[in-house]
Amino acid sequence: MDNLCNSYVESVTRIKELSGATDDDVIFCNISVNDKRALCKVFAKYRITAVIHFAGLKSVSESIKEPMRYYYNNVTATCTLVECMKRYSCHRIVFSSSATVYGNATDAYIKETAAVGPLTPYGRSKLMCEQIIQDACKGSPELCAVILRYFNPVGCHESGLLGENPRNAPNNLMPCVTEAMHSKAPMRLFGTDYNTPDGTAIRDFIHVQDLAEGHLAALRRLEKVHVSFCKVYNMGNGVGSSVKEVITTMEKVTGVKVPHKICPRRDGDAECVVADPTKAFTELNWRPQLDITVMCSSAWNWKTLNPVGYAQVRQTMRVRKYVNRVLSIKKENTSADSPSATTPPPWSPLISIFSKATIEN
Repeated sequence: MDNLCNSYVESVTRIKELSGATDDDVIFCNISVNDKRALCKVFAKYRITAVIHFAGLKSVSESIKEPMRYYYNNVTATCTLVECMKRYSCHRIVFSSSATVYGNATDAYIKETAAVGPLTPYGRSKLMCEQIIQDACKGSPELCAVILRYFNPVGCHESGLLGENPRNAPNNLMPCVTEAMHSKAPMRLFGTDYNTPDGTAIRDFIHVQDLAEGHLAALRRLEKVHVSFCKVYNMGNGVGSSVKEVITTMEKVTGVKVPHKICPRRDGDAECVVADPTKAFTELNWRPQLDITVMCSSAWNWKTLNPVGYAQVRQTMRVRKYVNRVLSIKKENTSADSPSATTPPPWSPLISIFSKATIEN
C-alpha cells in the first residue's frame, strides 16, 4: 500500500519481474494509510496477519519547515493503522522508526536504553508513533510489536533495478553523492566543524538489503510470541563513517570524483550517531553482511543504470530489457538439473520483504 507521494509504481512492477511473482502474489493498493475508509476496505478484503509499517514522511530538514504536515501524516496514520488492525484482528506489527529519536546522544555506541531526545519534528513524530504502538500493546495484550530504529539506510539492490528515487529533491547523503557524480554539479557538504576526526558528521550506515533481512528477522520473532510483546531494536552496523569518508570511499570504488562544496551545518543534524546493535544480533539472530564499499558501489550501479530513476519511459524500457536478461539468467541457473537450483537469487531478501509486507506506504 502506497499513496505514491514520494515513490513510483514502477518499483512494484520491477519487484514482480525480478521475483517472478504474479499480480496475485504482490497486490498493490494506491491509497494513503491516513484514509481510514480505504484502509478498512483493504483489511476487509484480504486476510492480513502481519503489518510492516513504513508509512511516513522522512526528511529532517523538511519537517522543520512543515512540522504540522509531519505530525499529521506520520502520527495520525499510525493511529489509523493500529485501529484498523484491531478491528480486523491483525495482531502483529513491525514499525519503521529512526535513530533520530536519540537526538544528540552522548554515548559512543547507542543502546536501545539510551535517553531519547529528538531534535526535529520528524524525530518527534517517530517517537510519538513508537509510544502509540507501545500503549496499544499494553491496552490490547494480543497485539505484538517490534520497533526497528533505523540508523542510516543506504545503497541499492545489487541488480541495479531497485533503488532510491524520491520525487522531490533528495535530502539523504547517498543520492546527493551519486547525483553530483552524474551531473557534475557540486553537492552540498553541511558542516566541517564538528568535533570529529575530519570535522564532518559521523553516521552508522546500513545497506538496505541488510535492513530488509532485519525486517524478516523481526517477523520471525513475532511468529514466536502471542501476547503482550513490544520490543525496540537498533538497525545498524555498529560502525561509524564520516561524510568525508563516504565521499572518499565512493571515489575509490567507482573511480569517479564527487564534486562538493562546503556549507554551514544544517539545523537538526546531530554530530555522531552510531548504533550498538548487540540486542538485534542476539535476539533477532540478525547481522549485517554488507560494508560501506558495497553500499557505495550498489548506489552508483543504480544511478548509472537509472540516471533519471523510475520516471522516464524511455529509460524504463531500457531497464526492462535488462530485467528480462537477468530473469533469463535466473531461469537458466534454477533449472531442475542445475546444482544452484536450491540457491535463492541474490535479490531474494529484498523481494521477500515486499511480498511479506502487507502494508507499506
